[in-house]
Amino acid sequence: MLQRRLKALLEVLEQGLVERGRVVRLALLGALAGEHTLLIGPPGTAKSELARRLHRAFAGGQYFERLLTRFTVPEELFGPLSISALEADRYERHTAGYLPEATIAFIDEVFKANSAILNALLTLLNEREFDNGAVRLRCPLISVIGATNTVPDDEVGEAFFDRFLLRLQVEPVSAHGFARLLRLQAPLDTPCPGLDEVELRQLQAAAAAVTLGEDALALLGELREHLRAGQVHVSDRRWVKIVGLLQMAAASDGRDEIGRWDLWLLPWCLAADAATASQIEDWLCARLGMGPDAEPLRLLRVVEAFEAQLEAEQNANDLDYDESGRLRLGEHEAAIDDAVTDAKGGRHALRMRHTRQRRYGRLHVEARLVQLDALRDQITAYAGVLAVERRLLADQLGASLWVDPAFVARADAQLQATAVELASWQARCAQARAGFEALPRLLGPDGPIDGARPAPIEAAARAEAGSAAPARRAAG
Repeated sequence: MLQRRLKALLEVLEQGLVERGRVVRLALLGALAGEHTLLIGPPGTAKSELARRLHRAFAGGQYFERLLTRFTVPEELFGPLSISALEADRYERHTAGYLPEATIAFIDEVFKANSAILNALLTLLNEREFDNGAVRLRCPLISVIGATNTVPDDEVGEAFFDRFLLRLQVEPVSAHGFARLLRLQAPLDTPCPGLDEVELRQLQAAAAAVTLGEDALALLGELREHLRAGQVHVSDRRWVKIVGLLQMAAASDGRDEIGRWDLWLLPWCLAADAATASQIEDWLCARLGMGPDAEPLRLLRVVEAFEAQLEAEQNANDLDYDESGRLRLGEHEAAIDDAVTDAKGGRHALRMRHTRQRRYGRLHVEARLVQLDALRDQITAYAGVLAVERRLLADQLGASLWVDPAFVARADAQLQATAVELASWQARCAQARAGFEALPRLLGPDGPIDGARPAPIEAAARAEAGSAAPARRAAG
């Protein structure tokens, strides 16, 4: 029921906007999770309109909006001082109609204010509390939408910047959407019944019960190490808040567990700029759907190891013995003796003039074929995993309120490209198998000789431990 309400709400909120669907959805998701959103972009890109629309998503709340400058004074945000309170020796403000009593607030040019105001805002944004004289008031604040053209680099600004879980780039409308922008009709006037306090608490309770799946947890750990290696610092507090946002995304979609594909939200939570967000999105597209037990690169290394082993065995030579077990000597031994004139009689020494291609016993060839068949089974199982992931991704696009269609298209293209690579590796395995089958065989008087079993190829041996997991995931 709540999912249908949210879907209808999003449709109304996106009405009359061009290329702002993702920003609208993420800002609403952040507000449902009790988090703040920072919109980064030039003036005139509908940032204030987005905040006003977000206010309509919540029934019965108050909206507050203010443009900050370096001359902004606390009274503009927190309310004027109470004269009657001053006469009674109390330092209190009239907060009615100001930020301490707002549910949704829009603060434009949020980093232009002085450090004293930013420090006061820190407590309000993080704790939802405001010190009004000797009394600490509990604020009904759901979410603050901040807007800025640039990201700060001073200590106070960075601390305030960290309070915004979602950082969204808002760019001017593209050339493709420009015609739609110019043909827009009147501003939004469709009735928009917002969520009431009971519905919001139901969603928050459902989100608190959502668990973090093992696959999602593993990928979060991998990404944390990846960011550390790239000198990108992410605080523990931010990681915890990210999980809360993912829980709300899953709960509002009617699920009780955070899955891998929920992690598409991470670039907008972790990156401080567009370039870093793009790098994180690239990493996610390459890793989502590709479990740690069956990485494509690992399978490729094993295929290459078999090809290298086949080449080595095809080119190996052994000493050539005749039927009596003696080394064969060259046919031109006499001619060589005539050409050797050393004084020590070297021309009379026996010389081996012939080697032959190495030959292999039945057990050797059979062992290689068994190893290759096991590799082909792993590749087949992993192809099944990818097929399942593509179906899950398509289901996610159809069922999720929040997922970005552009990200889904990119991730699906990545999975399809990997499937094509797997098919080529299967063909290479088949060629290697044919090569091992064609190796020269050891023959005795009574037919083929068994010989000895070879040691497993090192890369294939390392792959053995991971071969069962992909099959289980494909079966599931």
